[in-house]
Amino acid sequence: MLCSNTAKHFVAISARNFAMDTYSATAANNRFADRLIPHILRLYGSNATSHDFEIYASHASFEDPLMSARGVKQIKSAFYTLPKLFSESKIVEYSVQENMVSPGKGEILIDNKQYYKFLGKDIDIVSLIKLNIEEGKVVRHEDWWDKKPISNRETLVGRIAEMTRRGSMLATHVLMRFGKDPTV
Repeated sequence: MLCSNTAKHFVAISARNFAMDTYSATAANNRFADRLIPHILRLYGSNATSHDFEIYASHASFEDPLMSARGVKQIKSAFYTLPKLFSESKIVEYSVQENMVSPGKGEILIDNKQYYKFLGKDIDIVSLIKLNIEEGKVVRHEDWWDKKPISNRETLVGRIAEMTRRGSMLATHVLMRFGKDPTV
């Protein structure tokens, strides 16, 4: 079930308890996802600050069907590009499932709907964001459009797709001044 991000969102805790639980002020202090979600919303909302990237480990990776970034500087370049490409971008609906296996380690799944405005045209994307967490930091961030896994790198087509994503990221990284934070 997806809910507007302005309304209450639902969090499914599945370490061993698969019941749905509603967001509450006291529960917010106990859920790892609740600390990450505001940063993710700002990243996808084209209003990220350097502080929002502190959720990532230095060796983190980001991957979507168009880009494959390695390291925080490349991840910054990927997200700082959004306001340059789109007049508007945001996550409009989302639900969160947190699968933490131990404190600071696990996986957070964000089932979401993203909205972009490109050259006056509205674009809606249904997506599954997967965040792998280690030592309290995001080490892998995948954005599966249409909730489909990113192509397998083991086939020839998968290798070509991976090279294309890496090339796209390299070009973006150069254009975005190698992940430098924008000046205000």
